[in-house]
Amino acid sequence: MTEDNRKALFEDQGYLVVENLLSKEEVVQCQSEIRLLHEHYVELDAKGDPGAGSFQREPYANEAVNNGLPVLRKIENAGHYSEVFKDLASHPRLVEVLNCLLGPDLLLFRSTLMLKPAFHGSVHGLHQDSAYWPMVPPALVTVSIALNDSSPENGCFHVIPESHKWGLQNWGRIARDQNEKMTERRDIDTSKQIEVPLKAGSTLFFHSLMVHGSGPNQSPSPRNTALYAYFPPSVRYTPGPNGPQEKSFPVASGLEGRQEMTLIAQE
Repeated sequence: MTEDNRKALFEDQGYLVVENLLSKEEVVQCQSEIRLLHEHYVELDAKGDPGAGSFQREPYANEAVNNGLPVLRKIENAGHYSEVFKDLASHPRLVEVLNCLLGPDLLLFRSTLMLKPAFHGSVHGLHQDSAYWPMVPPALVTVSIALNDSSPENGCFHVIPESHKWGLQNWGRIARDQNEKMTERRDIDTSKQIEVPLKAGSTLFFHSLMVHGSGPNQSPSPRNTALYAYFPPSVRYTPGPNGPQEKSFPVASGLEGRQEMTLIAQE
């Protein structure tokens, strides 16, 4: 697919799938790193280290520990704790696609590992990322890199094509029990909702206004993803009066080789 076709498809549908963005060797490295991060969390938690707050336990798990490791739902700021996931945020093949969608200058808004442990992964309710992010205009691109094969059985992504054209809306809770519905809203058309299964190493790119979620993982296989979000420097940082009035973001591409860029709060 040409760059023009990729961009046109993304702008029309609100999402894009790129197969085999990572090699098998890179996937194995990421999988090993996730286990190391679970072990690191155990150490941080035992010491009462504030860094343990970046690791969220699965709130709806039937047990706190599985195979000797804590059952985690996500790890925020993954690049802070792992060089592997720090480097992955600027992976050349990843940046190539993002440059096509957003332009040459890219700032990294978020670096997170989203985890759906075997038998324990909760439902992620339908939502738009920009409903929770202080960035205007809501023109970010979220990237979900599959680190295991994802399927309907282990909780793959659901998206509603073209829903990025609906405008910004309110959504409420994202984390939900395995038996909960993905939304209680009756005022939206979910009839076009589709599942997006991915092979390990493949990637889903989607607009930050795209309505998406994921089902539960009731299978014996984990469904883990490296999730990043990017934006061009034209997007404003708008945290409101109670948020930090300035914030630094890593540079993923361009901006004359700078390492980071600090944005001042705007209305």
